[in-house]
Amino acid sequence: MGLLPDVAAGFHVSEPEAGHLISAYALGVVVGAPMIALIAAKTAHRTMLLLLMLGFALANLASAAAPGIMTLTLMRFLSGLPHGAYIGAAALVAAGVSRPDQRAQAVGRVLSGFAVATLIGTPLAAWLGQHFGWRSLFLLVGATGALTVLLLWLTLPKDKPREGTSASRELVAFTQPQVLLTFAFAAIGFGGMFAVFTYIAAAATRVAGLPESFIPIILAIFGLGMMAGMQVGSWLADRWLMKTMGSVLSFNILVFALFALTAQHALALCLMVFCIGCGAALAPAVQTRLMDVAGEAQTLAAASMHSAFNLANAFGAWLGGLAIAAGYGYASTGWVGAALGLGGLAVFAVSYWLEGRAQRNAPAPS
Repeated sequence: MGLLPDVAAGFHVSEPEAGHLISAYALGVVVGAPMIALIAAKTAHRTMLLLLMLGFALANLASAAAPGIMTLTLMRFLSGLPHGAYIGAAALVAAGVSRPDQRAQAVGRVLSGFAVATLIGTPLAAWLGQHFGWRSLFLLVGATGALTVLLLWLTLPKDKPREGTSASRELVAFTQPQVLLTFAFAAIGFGGMFAVFTYIAAAATRVAGLPESFIPIILAIFGLGMMAGMQVGSWLADRWLMKTMGSVLSFNILVFALFALTAQHALALCLMVFCIGCGAALAPAVQTRLMDVAGEAQTLAAASMHSAFNLANAFGAWLGGLAIAAGYGYASTGWVGAALGLGGLAVFAVSYWLEGRAQRNAPAPS
């Protein structure tokens, strides 16, 4: 996202057109997460994580060599395929070895890898791209993926697949209404973050008037917000799971609206970027919620959270691009984000109401 203007200039396309690269990666996650989770339902987590990270590393290295925009789009799609299933399996491993009252915090530690990557890796990648070309970004990511394969091989203990697990059992359990509602909540509710953040580099330079050299700092501010949000959100989710989901999404809607109103002021934009990052507090809560309601579909549900997350990425980036292309300006992505947040809040209200009704109708204990 931070190098979107550079990639657009390199291939002589508009920034909204270059935004399709982000959507392609996200759609790869959407397709790959459930597909791989079902195919690998009987695979040990260690084997699954090694193969997925290897595929991720190879696809990113191939992205660095892409000769044209269409080839790069395909490579971004292939890079996204292992993403959701990998993080889903890692979250299951973390939750499985933690205390029952600390599951969300264990999941939060896994997901905090995104925050660390955003705080350190993303600004570093933006700096590398500005000085050595955007292809150096994909070389860095591919090399990091290869190193991760080695570390997994050396440190991850061997395990066995869960007994009785099968693709058919996962699919049947995944049809439960609360699973589908939680999936929809994530797919819609997270869209606002990506509608704004996809075009944050252009908003910072063209709306707030910040120099291009400030973009890595903007990305680091977002990463700090993510780290704060992940830690606080996972702690809250272990205590008040549903209330955390509704409250954080309401906070996000307010932040998106304030971004749309104040993006022309550099200091206000930086503050809103931090607050948008804090909205990542939703992630450990949603992941834990899916585990709670998934029943026998643990692997599919854990992976599909990232399918929903990147569906939000794809449509958030697309809708934000439509608003910009229509002439409403880069700050208008805040209103797109607020509208998506309201849609997610409506889904949450339905889920909350159905759960309350089920609890009221449940037979009293003898």
